[in-house]
Amino acid sequence: MPADLRGLVLLATTISTGLMAGLYFAFCVAVLPGLGASDDRTFVEAMQRINVAILNGWFGLAFGGALLLGALAAALHGRGDGRPALPWIIAGVALYAASLVVTMALNVPLNDGLRDAGDPARLRDPAAVRAAFESGWVRWNTVRTVACTAALGCLTWAMRAARATGRG
Repeated sequence: MPADLRGLVLLATTISTGLMAGLYFAFCVAVLPGLGASDDRTFVEAMQRINVAILNGWFGLAFGGALLLGALAAALHGRGDGRPALPWIIAGVALYAASLVVTMALNVPLNDGLRDAGDPARLRDPAAVRAAFESGWVRWNTVRTVACTAALGCLTWAMRAARATGRG
């Protein structure tokens, strides 16, 4: 396997994982704290709009691409001089996969519940809608942020291990 291709796939995996870790981190340190200071109706409306806006091709590319590229990077590093990076790639892919499980099993159902609450302007009790969403979503976003950031660390270390062999 050409080392350049192997190295480029690992780099692309690391970048896409980093984009996802950064997105989750931004929600932890800016988006949710900022919205947390808003009134209930504004909070519900903003999160509903964010949940619609984020479903786009760029998000999908990073969200799914990190896992697919990670699997490919592991396969490409499975033999010969790529093996020193393999354990770190596997760890990174597993941690990223854990962040996907949290997202799909916990954050997405909360997003769906928020969507199903309906038009924020017509909610009888926006505080109850917010309460059913906010604390759980923040908690699980923090978990996936930690998992995804750890995945990024593992993949970065994998790049170092691959470079140490001189053959990416």
